[in-house]
Amino acid sequence: MEKIIINTDRAPRPIGPYSQAIKYGKLLFTSGQIAIDPKTNTLVNGSIEIQTRRVLDNLKEILEATKCSLKEVIKVTVFLKTMSDFQKFNEVYSLYFEDSKPARSCVEVSNLPLGAAIEIEVIAISH
Repeated sequence: MEKIIINTDRAPRPIGPYSQAIKYGKLLFTSGQIAIDPKTNTLVNGSIEIQTRRVLDNLKEILEATKCSLKEVIKVTVFLKTMSDFQKFNEVYSLYFEDSKPARSCVEVSNLPLGAAIEIEVIAISH
């Protein structure tokens, strides 16, 4: 099997030496995404709800670049700067995963790149 590097202009450019995603066989592994606006490549400031929407929209764009959708996501890892945002994060998250609820881990971390409030990475089944 060949490792395929995935990058799309419809999602933020990486802020370090990594790819937006890697496809290996039928598995797609995304890098962690924070709330960066792909048009300006700057962090979207605002509530956890605003940042969660931006992160999930960025992940959708990366998935769509490989002809996937959120329905093919099998595992999600969420990093929250504060667990006190957990309920508000879940309210937005549930709108994106209404029909297909992947396995998920959610942990609190002391800091995230650019001072973001949330970072999410996913593993999906690719076609």
